[in-house]
Amino acid sequence: MAFTSRFEQLDSRVAVENRNISIQFNPEKCRNCTLCRRRCAEVMSMTGYYSLESTGDVPICVHCGQCSLTCMFGATTTVSQRAEIQKAIDDPDKVVVFQTSSAVGVALGDAFGRPFGENVEGKMISALRRLGGNYVFDTNFGADLAIMEEASELLYRMDNKKELLPQFTSACPSWVEFTEIFFPELIPHLSTGKSPSSMLSPMIKTYFAKRMHIDPSNLVIVSVTPCTAKKAEIFRPEQNAAGRYWQHPDMRDTDYAITTRELATWIKEKKIDFDPLENAAYDTVFGESSGGGDLFGNSGGLMEAALRTLVYLKTHKPAEEDFLHFEAVRGLEGVKEAAVTLDNDIIRVVAVSGLANARRFINLMEEKHSWKKYALIEVMACPGGCIGGGGQPRTQLPLEIPAKRARIEALYQMDAQKSIRASWENKELQTLYAKFLGEPLGDLSEALLHTQYVNKHYLLGKEDKVQPLIK
Repeated sequence: MAFTSRFEQLDSRVAVENRNISIQFNPEKCRNCTLCRRRCAEVMSMTGYYSLESTGDVPICVHCGQCSLTCMFGATTTVSQRAEIQKAIDDPDKVVVFQTSSAVGVALGDAFGRPFGENVEGKMISALRRLGGNYVFDTNFGADLAIMEEASELLYRMDNKKELLPQFTSACPSWVEFTEIFFPELIPHLSTGKSPSSMLSPMIKTYFAKRMHIDPSNLVIVSVTPCTAKKAEIFRPEQNAAGRYWQHPDMRDTDYAITTRELATWIKEKKIDFDPLENAAYDTVFGESSGGGDLFGNSGGLMEAALRTLVYLKTHKPAEEDFLHFEAVRGLEGVKEAAVTLDNDIIRVVAVSGLANARRFINLMEEKHSWKKYALIEVMACPGGCIGGGGQPRTQLPLEIPAKRARIEALYQMDAQKSIRASWENKELQTLYAKFLGEPLGDLSEALLHTQYVNKHYLLGKEDKVQPLIK
């Protein structure tokens, strides 16, 4: 008996499960323009790379949200948690904490008619306080924290566990899920460090809660992000490190996630006049970040930030200019390779963005048996990195690339203007380690900041090596 999917018009649409935690689909608004399907198949290498018959008619999704970014008709949108966040804001017993990043700050202005790439981070912080946030913290602090852990992990592997090289980055939840499903053999090579927001949240519910004498069960953390995959990431079973610390197994590290687009809509619905808002600063404790932290939003930025700190960890000297402007891994190219000399060792690195590029690169490495020559491979699911995330403001296709380039340049300008350029120089971060965590890769750091991964290859079913038909 021939297989018939319950999903209709799959030649022009992405199959979206109605239980998808990040993305939802309204067929009544769909115009069958094919943009979502083409983005999913050609840029992300998802649609067409698995068989619905083999999966039991269950779509495979890594929650990147690129389908929702390209949909101009409102058919594919993000799943909202606004009502739950508002309920927490209205509860006098709850302390609502927003954490957000410069990747949001250089894109949010698009929704208010500002020039592409304009940094509206200060106005964004003011808006989040107007919306009811008791505290607003810098996710880029979490990026600095992630670099300290990930660079330390890389140095450990280089010195003691060369069989676990190359080390793949783990900051992008869509890439992590993609690995678990399609390339589970790479799981041992993934950094065990969580993403920046998933590191910062347990710090808020442990260190900050203690410091401020706040009952952690009353803290409600909302991640404001360019990424739709964060909506899925926060519900991974292991994302309850603070709960384990406090012996509250039901406590989530991050309670809710909203995208840049959702924040813009919320500001407009609350009739907050955006342009006159003052430029506010993040709250202290988690309000300082390095230039390297700012770079996380760009493809290649994590790599550049990691190398700056790796230099210091290995040589005990600050990175020189070559590491502060690492041109080889900058830009919108899908695969960027480079080699650097560090303490007489040649370190080969790669930055990849777009999951189709990642799939091709991994397959090519396996064909040529060449992947062992690399030390660090950064992968971001969305083209260009988080600045092109599935939750960012939509732009008409002819303007998509100029918008991304402007956001990229804005983040590099922010980095260049910072007084500290490398994560290890962050004074607030140094205080966190001295007063609470101890040291990178220490027992408490491992418990709160690191994670594990699951082989999900079984989701593909028996037909697990599907290649799309070429039309």
